[in-house]
Amino acid sequence: MSKQTFTSEIKVNVTLDENRIPESLSWTAIDGGVENAGAKAVLLSLWDSQQKETLRIDLWTKDMPVDEMKIFFHQTLVAMADTYQRATQDDKMADSMRDFSDFFAEKLNLKG
Repeated sequence: MSKQTFTSEIKVNVTLDENRIPESLSWTAIDGGVENAGAKAVLLSLWDSQQKETLRIDLWTKDMPVDEMKIFFHQTLVAMADTYQRATQDDKMADSMRDFSDFFAEKLNLKG
């Protein structure tokens, strides 16, 4: 019996100005029900297992407000802690990452 495989595509479109600075971002993930959704920032990390290194694409539009960037980073840190815990079952380190996320939010006055 042969194993059936599927392919899913996620696309990120970047519109650049004359200086090649992102003016707008949009993304599409048809399988997730998303088509040309707007975004102000994207952080994408890919693992190269041969080189044992992370490849990154970090983009944000020139009109991304700094206060929103701070919130975006905080939420990304919290999500990374959750993902780390699911991937490694290392509760202690995930909790440490969450502690840092709380510290980060406190220092930036993100929590009321």
